[in-house]
Amino acid sequence: MSIAIRTAAEPELTGIAGWAVDLMETLGAPGAGLAIALENLFPPLPSELILPLAGFTASRGSFTLPEVLAWTTAGSVVGALALYLVGALLGRERTRAIIKAVPLVDVADADRTEAWFLKHGRKAVFFGRMIPIFRSLISVPAGITRMRISWFLALTTAGSIIWNTVFVLAGYLLGENWHLVEPWADILQYVVIAAVVAAVAWFVVKRVIRIREHRRAIARGEATPGGM
Repeated sequence: MSIAIRTAAEPELTGIAGWAVDLMETLGAPGAGLAIALENLFPPLPSELILPLAGFTASRGSFTLPEVLAWTTAGSVVGALALYLVGALLGRERTRAIIKAVPLVDVADADRTEAWFLKHGRKAVFFGRMIPIFRSLISVPAGITRMRISWFLALTTAGSIIWNTVFVLAGYLLGENWHLVEPWADILQYVVIAAVVAAVAWFVVKRVIRIREHRRAIARGEATPGGM
């Protein structure tokens, strides 16, 4: 049975919003779950758009609020688990081999990151589910370090329930104004992107300075090539 999300008085939704509506018209609440699972695998698909739209659809009676919350959370867990398995298949040694080929990055950086994740991984997985971009990426190091799967699923589910509920409820309560959520979500995403860019820039500057100092030490005979 087709779900009547759009009316003649409403503008035709296009792009990602139109695609998400088509999924929900075809599959109902499971369509929202599928869209969120794909969003985990392909971060450019914004959950901040899909979730409020799913909440709005629930407010129209196309499916119930508990249904959409259950299916979107299931979609989040399935997508995260797929990326966890990618990390597990990639493994520690392949990751180190890839890192060796990346300019300005050495294996010691990977070791420090791994040590940090082993110490703080549970918090990272839980809170990472509520941070744009990291929502997807955090699953990969969890797989590489072989975080206990029961912990990974429990923390991913808990974090996803919080994130999904906030945005689905916003769309549900705002009704036809569900799209007002998107600008605020965009601000959060821009803040995260700016923080990541700043962190990467700081890392590159520090590493370039370190390499230059090492080369000067070699020239003075105070260090040997390869020792950083």
